[in-house]
Amino acid sequence: MTPQSVAVERDPVEGGRTALVLLHHFGGSARTWQPFIECIGDRRRCIALDLPGFGRQVGRPGPYTVAAMADHVAASIVELGLDRFTLVGHSMGGKVALALAARRPAGLRSLVLLAPSPPSAEPIGHQQRKTLLAAWGARPALADIVDAATLRTLSVDVRALLIEDMLSVARQAWRGWLLAGSREDITALMARIDVPVCVMSGDGDTAIPTAVIEAELLPRLANAALLVIAGAGHLLPIEATAEVANTTIL
Repeated sequence: MTPQSVAVERDPVEGGRTALVLLHHFGGSARTWQPFIECIGDRRRCIALDLPGFGRQVGRPGPYTVAAMADHVAASIVELGLDRFTLVGHSMGGKVALALAARRPAGLRSLVLLAPSPPSAEPIGHQQRKTLLAAWGARPALADIVDAATLRTLSVDVRALLIEDMLSVARQAWRGWLLAGSREDITALMARIDVPVCVMSGDGDTAIPTAVIEAELLPRLANAALLVIAGAGHLLPIEATAEVANTTIL
């Protein structure tokens, strides 16, 4: 049976290829990956998951810790029967992917991290955290967050989808990430990651700047390469869909 966390899935024409397991950003959902999946086409099997408290998992009870989210992803992978897969994590989903990769799950072939939340505490200032906490359920404030996170122009429909996703997040999941998950320190686990890691960062990302990735993530990984995407902000799967898709399937 397909896990209820799977909102978007597409199979390739040819079987036996490594599947891409897609983990969304804070405030997003599995459907955020639809443009990416369409860009991949038939070249990979793509499985986008809703993390607990987001998308179709909005009613899932906590805790909303990084470890609990990794548990959820691991269980979904087992239920789907995946024997070869790459974890593709964006922002919050990147930190979850790191935590799961450190467990060395059977079948994991590589990691792709897009503007990932670092394994150390995410650099969210006190006032910014207060602003984000207060934005839950407030459409104008959430629209401002989307606009601040992006550098490239979004279509009206895509921008609206991003805002609707944020409006649907469970309040406790919203607060759980901002007050706990984003602050978790899982740096001690990074030495256990033994698969190749591709990290992508937008050179205009103000949420998790490239400098943070270079200082807090790359030195802790034994086999990682960084690709900086010019003219892109934080929402790489949406802003730089083709660049991300073409790099991910290499």
